[in-house]
Amino acid sequence: MVPERGVHLVRNHVQADVKLEMILARMLKSRKVPSTSNPHPPYTSQPRRSDRERIPVRLVHLTASTFFGGPERQMLGLAQAMPGHVHTTFASFSEGGRCAAFLDKIQAHDFPTVPLTADFPHVFKAVRELSGLLHDTKCDTLICHGYKAHILGRMAARRAGIPAIAVSRGWTGETRKVKLYEWLDRRHLRFMDHVVCVSDGQAAKVRRWCGVRSSQLSVIRNSARLAAFETRDPAARSRLLGFLPADSGVSQVVLAAGRFSPEKGFGVLVEAAATICKENPSAGVVLFGEGVLRPELEAKVRELGIANRFVMPGFRTDLDSLIGAADIVVLPSFTEGLPNVALEASAAGVPVVATAVGGTPEAVIDSESGYLVPSGQPDKIAARVGELLRNPALCAQFGAAGKKRMQTTFTFDAQAAAYLDLLKKLKPQRRVVGSRTPPPTPSPEGRGGKIRLPLPS
Repeated sequence: MVPERGVHLVRNHVQADVKLEMILARMLKSRKVPSTSNPHPPYTSQPRRSDRERIPVRLVHLTASTFFGGPERQMLGLAQAMPGHVHTTFASFSEGGRCAAFLDKIQAHDFPTVPLTADFPHVFKAVRELSGLLHDTKCDTLICHGYKAHILGRMAARRAGIPAIAVSRGWTGETRKVKLYEWLDRRHLRFMDHVVCVSDGQAAKVRRWCGVRSSQLSVIRNSARLAAFETRDPAARSRLLGFLPADSGVSQVVLAAGRFSPEKGFGVLVEAAATICKENPSAGVVLFGEGVLRPELEAKVRELGIANRFVMPGFRTDLDSLIGAADIVVLPSFTEGLPNVALEASAAGVPVVATAVGGTPEAVIDSESGYLVPSGQPDKIAARVGELLRNPALCAQFGAAGKKRMQTTFTFDAQAAAYLDLLKKLKPQRRVVGSRTPPPTPSPEGRGGKIRLPLPS
């Protein structure tokens, strides 16, 4: 049951009956900022150029990341693909200090990073801190990733007088708490200046579920990160086979990867693996990732008697090379935005068997770069995987077709060009350094009170 009271959100003339701050305060336990020293120093603005010199575009990516995963790779790749006149800063909410895993990786690529100290439920403190960052970086546009960034980022951007973009990748419904957060996100997206969806499938959901107008929405697809798969690691195949027991007899590897949560469908994969291993004596399955469902998945593997042919090594930093060493990649998801694993498998020249959900059919062309099957049907997955395992020539054909498609369609250059076009529409006139228009003076309501987020009746 959703609480009745919530936190102040200020957006144009939107008014309703319930305060959003108390909603989020009740939903989220207060987290203390760790007292340990932070490896990421607070942001200090760069020396200003002369007022005559224009800074074309300054962007801030805002997220709440605890590790360097698929969305984080997309953020970094986009920043790297931007032309030299675009300056990008990355900021993350602390998440109890866990944001360091993401920011360390970004910092290693020479982009400025900012670990934010304020967080829910201290909404106004977080908005003030973030507004200060936007001012110090002379930010032109804020790009927000995730429900927390969407809500707090929009408030801070409004205070700073700049547009805020929400990037919508999909909703997982991983836990009851996450479902509530995602419900808030769906209610809030319509108030963003613009929403970027990673697939046509996700865009359809955002229009239907969130009430976002088509004029307020763009589809900019994820990139296949082609550079990561240009060459194959000759030792990767041995590493991949090494995860399986030496006496397993496995010489063909089916790979899957992702968060161990219900929407990823890995329980279905375990059921399919029982059939795959029975009908293909040389086949084994390696599932990379972590999550709350690990105990349940391990129990099911033991129950089906495939423990020596189905292994879960956890997260790996060398996943790119391991994907390229697999024979087949499987995605058994119940829902997806645009799955990075499918794009990466195709970029590596590996055929994909995936469920036809969300934006997956935009990444995998059925009977051309892989096979699409209905979700929740392990027999369908097993049948298509078995067909490919028994036909190496077809595997090679699908892999080559997928790689060619990634090289022509799913590139960071195309992604960067699409964002640049969008930024021009949102901010057609570039500002001169030193001539920033001051943020509007907050209204009395904005300081404490009666402008509220609409909630469903």
